[in-house]
Amino acid sequence: MNNLLNDLENRLAALPVKTVLQLPDGKRLGTEPADVRMIMRSPAAYLALLQGRVGDLASAVVEGWMELEGNMHDVIAVGRGLLQADPTATSEQDSHWWSKTLHRARSLALHTLERDAEQIHFHYDLSDDFFALWLDPLRVYSCAYYRDPTMTLVQAQEAKLDHICRKLSLQPGERMLDVGCGWGGLITWAARHYGVKAKGITLSRNQHSYVTELIAREGLQTQVEVALCDYREVTDEPFDKLASVGMFEHVGRANLPQYFQTMYQLLQPGGMALIHGITAGGTTNAQLGAGMGDFIEKYIFPGGELVHISTVLQDMAQASLEMVDAENLRPHYARTLWAWSDNLEARLDEAHAVLAKQWNLEKAQRVIKAYRLYLAGCAMGFEEGWMALHQVLCVRRDGNVQRGPIRGAQSGYPFQRGYMYGARNSVP
Repeated sequence: MNNLLNDLENRLAALPVKTVLQLPDGKRLGTEPADVRMIMRSPAAYLALLQGRVGDLASAVVEGWMELEGNMHDVIAVGRGLLQADPTATSEQDSHWWSKTLHRARSLALHTLERDAEQIHFHYDLSDDFFALWLDPLRVYSCAYYRDPTMTLVQAQEAKLDHICRKLSLQPGERMLDVGCGWGGLITWAARHYGVKAKGITLSRNQHSYVTELIAREGLQTQVEVALCDYREVTDEPFDKLASVGMFEHVGRANLPQYFQTMYQLLQPGGMALIHGITAGGTTNAQLGAGMGDFIEKYIFPGGELVHISTVLQDMAQASLEMVDAENLRPHYARTLWAWSDNLEARLDEAHAVLAKQWNLEKAQRVIKAYRLYLAGCAMGFEEGWMALHQVLCVRRDGNVQRGPIRGAQSGYPFQRGYMYGARNSVP
């Protein structure tokens, strides 16, 4: 026991932030004054600490087995210091063929039409008012694009919406589909600034209701529509352009081939699609280790699965979609998440009041604890490269070889990046 305590004291002393640990028996380790306090209420939390399983420590906080005191930047620095293994490493179990077979079977079971709807409802229908406290006014719940380092979150989210529209080279009158449209930021932006006819789809009842009201409020009924349905249920004629932002993380590894085949079918020949989503930092790990993936699965995103960008590109190519541009925005997401985290930290009392009014005090407390750790913990994950954020632009070739300055093009993509960064091609 003394050896364990000595080891803990040495690890606490090596942390980048002054930390005090209070054990279940009341004994304290560390040096006062401390920036972070970890108060153990249960042996389960103590065991997670010894094993360096920071995801399990986060679960212990949500369940009330451990208390944390300190600002989230310091708390996350402590968590990083306690981590004893690479969370992107492939476990021995994951490398076996039978484990891969089980993962595929689980992925298929988790991503039926019914289960996907339930899982989206679990997260996105938690509370619109809660999300509004820490997102930007457009409620863009995905990685921002800090085109200029001095941008605020609001400016960077608008820059991201415009970055997507530019990449898609949207033109007035084109038909655009947004698969997983969130609170409608992209479809309304594309309609107002680029003159397209946009349709969004979502599985969130709250989002569908909000976007319906937003369209009416902004007078965009002739340009924008929203439907409550799964991407596998869309029966419209193929679109000129397609976007899917923060969506394929929810599709499931086993369903990615079908997802990209559906994207292909929803695109006109020669059309372009912009796929924007979180990818895994590791090439073969089934989920983040050290209990992190389990924490997110249980408290935040049930059914979420991350795959490496190489897997995304392979499944995309097998669906006959040609990748013409790929961009990694990983540092942008780290900054976005810290902005969300700081916003939530500044409005904790309001967040408790909003959630307690909609649910109850106990659930409000659990949700707040989970989201505080989730937002700041994911910010760390993107900083460390355990996860990435890729925008992949792909085309459905039309078979007609163009005879222009760049011969061989079979789509509207110019095969030159300059158009993405020049003057905005907007409409009045």
